[in-house]
Amino acid sequence: MEVGEEFGPWLARQLKIANKSQTELAQELNLTRAAVSAWITKRSVPRPAVMAEIAQALGTDLGTVHTRTTDTQAGLPVTWYHRPGYQDGGRDGGNAAAFAFDADVQVLARETCQNSLDERIVENGRPVRVRYTIHELTGEKLETFRAAILWDELQPHYSAVSESAADQKVGRVVDAGVRDMFEKGRLILLRIDDYNASGLTGDDYDDGKFAAVVRRQLESLKSGRGAGGSYGLGKATLWATSALGMVLINSTLSVPHEGRTERRVIGRLELPWRFVDGKPWAGPAWLGRPDPETHNADVVRSWWADEEAVKRLYLDRDGDEPGTSFLIVGAYDVASLDQGTSDSDTDEENGNDGDGTHDIRVMHRRLVEALSRDFWAAMTGGGNRLPLLETSVRTFRNGEVVVEEEKVDPTDTQPARTRALRSFYEGTTVDRLTESGQVALRTVPLRLPLSGGRRGTLGAHQGVLLVTEAEDKDGEPNQVHSLRGNRMTIKKSGVSGLPLGVTHFQGVLLLGHAAGEAAPFAEEAEEFLRAAEPPEHDRWGQTEELTLRWSHSAHRRIATLTTEVNAAVKELVVRPKRPGAQQSAKLRTKLTVPRKSASPKRASKAVLPELDDLDAEIGTGGEWRITAEVKLPRADELPAMTPVVLLDVRSGSRPRLDWAELVAVEGCEVENGTLRFTQGARRAVFRGSTDPSSHPVRTELTRLVLELRAGTGE
Repeated sequence: MEVGEEFGPWLARQLKIANKSQTELAQELNLTRAAVSAWITKRSVPRPAVMAEIAQALGTDLGTVHTRTTDTQAGLPVTWYHRPGYQDGGRDGGNAAAFAFDADVQVLARETCQNSLDERIVENGRPVRVRYTIHELTGEKLETFRAAILWDELQPHYSAVSESAADQKVGRVVDAGVRDMFEKGRLILLRIDDYNASGLTGDDYDDGKFAAVVRRQLESLKSGRGAGGSYGLGKATLWATSALGMVLINSTLSVPHEGRTERRVIGRLELPWRFVDGKPWAGPAWLGRPDPETHNADVVRSWWADEEAVKRLYLDRDGDEPGTSFLIVGAYDVASLDQGTSDSDTDEENGNDGDGTHDIRVMHRRLVEALSRDFWAAMTGGGNRLPLLETSVRTFRNGEVVVEEEKVDPTDTQPARTRALRSFYEGTTVDRLTESGQVALRTVPLRLPLSGGRRGTLGAHQGVLLVTEAEDKDGEPNQVHSLRGNRMTIKKSGVSGLPLGVTHFQGVLLLGHAAGEAAPFAEEAEEFLRAAEPPEHDRWGQTEELTLRWSHSAHRRIATLTTEVNAAVKELVVRPKRPGAQQSAKLRTKLTVPRKSASPKRASKAVLPELDDLDAEIGTGGEWRITAEVKLPRADELPAMTPVVLLDVRSGSRPRLDWAELVAVEGCEVENGTLRFTQGARRAVFRGSTDPSSHPVRTELTRLVLELRAGTGE
């Protein structure tokens, strides 16, 4: 049973809600003002007989006064507060943070699940449970819900936005969302519930999780071990996925606020600047109870709703476990709309059963795919390690089940990777792969730089590389999934330069706290890698934060790590050549590496860098993907060299291909397509991809020639 708030603070708030002074209450009770003041300052409490009189004065029942787990219903009603237009005439065409993400439920799943992982209550050791509920409303159910969100109050604002839709991207989306609701007579709600999470704790206005999510933009309070978010942008995906720009929130708190924890409710609306009833409005609006302490009691705050109110708003939660429910009103997914659109002649072909459920089925499937792809590691346990996360998806239409609740099982969608991670947790890895089903382990160093632009290395963090044989359900083979402390997949990359016929594999790279508590410099690796992630958290590389806190070249440490990982993978999956064995005939006809510079007159042979090794493969887009190693001679100064990629032909000049990408990996820098080598280095590695549009014939029918030319390469 929920613990009620102390009587004094509770009574003080009820008087504000009822717009009643202490003196007025004292007069109604035939008591002195000093007696009421003593209750509010917690120096005394009223007698049971007086409690009934207080309930009558506040317009509530005696039980509410005794339990004090909710506010009285007297006084200011729940309503929408719209932020007035800026006095300096400024205008916002929408929330800029929302433009960082697409209206894509897979992006939404990645960001919201990451946020729930970051808010997991770790003390009890249990995983955070995240459930996605898709619910399509039509007919009477839709009308009842519109009444619950006070649609009549919002209608003039939406009409104003629709009138200016041609001039604003946000306006066009909102206009389409409103028309879809009325013309098609339907509305899709998408709710994300998490359990065993902290909830939106803190005051409505002061620093805290509630204010960071509901009141502010670009604020992230995450600083825990392995936290995923750092920009404060992830929450914007909630509003970006709403065609109406509306999200309703119900939070059960892990730490009481105002003496209670359950059903803290508020709504936030994101619209562009508009002119309504002769007044300019800035953009955002909030659904809540007017705060008597604000000017004219206009600004609203969260309120402690009763069970019936959260049911009307489709915000009712299962039990009293801490966590938060976010309801996206008018949810839409561009990919689901594309796949779900069909006419009467193609309904059967596209799987549309004719009742409008096709697109929500697609939305359901895409959510499951995203969760299993990005969070398989967080949902995997083994040994003494429990999963960090459990996820599920369910779909309804007017309260009737369309798709049963589907718990995401990573062993079904990512069998090889989950096997690798479980083997690491259970301590059953091997040094080399000799049998099917084994998992090989190698450590790879991430050499962490000193902060503040100082030269040198702080230390080497030993990441853990796991490699095992691939299975069909894993998807694309020969991939390495990289992750850190929160166990969300950050980076997915292939391994270049593999010989033909190599056994398909899957790799997992564990860094930071994911590599284990005993891994050296795990905390520093977490901090470094977190700074190297963009807002999408889908790769590691150069970022502004990395440059400011470390240096402009700090990202090269990550490139070197990639080289180390690829080398370790090859050592594990490529069988060593027998002495005297001949190179594969197929590769020999594909690749040619001239050992001499094409322009020997520009520099003496003694000081020219020389191509020493070459790996190449044909990419999925028809491009050549090339990784080359250059042997560097000892010299005080090395000339700049230009890698030139050509097609081998029987006669005539070799056609030259264009580079789509050319990047330095180690011992060099790329400047306008030219390699400049690091002083004192003995080897350099660069990587590149050709532009398929510059290929005169199909790539599969060609032989590749790579030359290293002095100067500009002409």
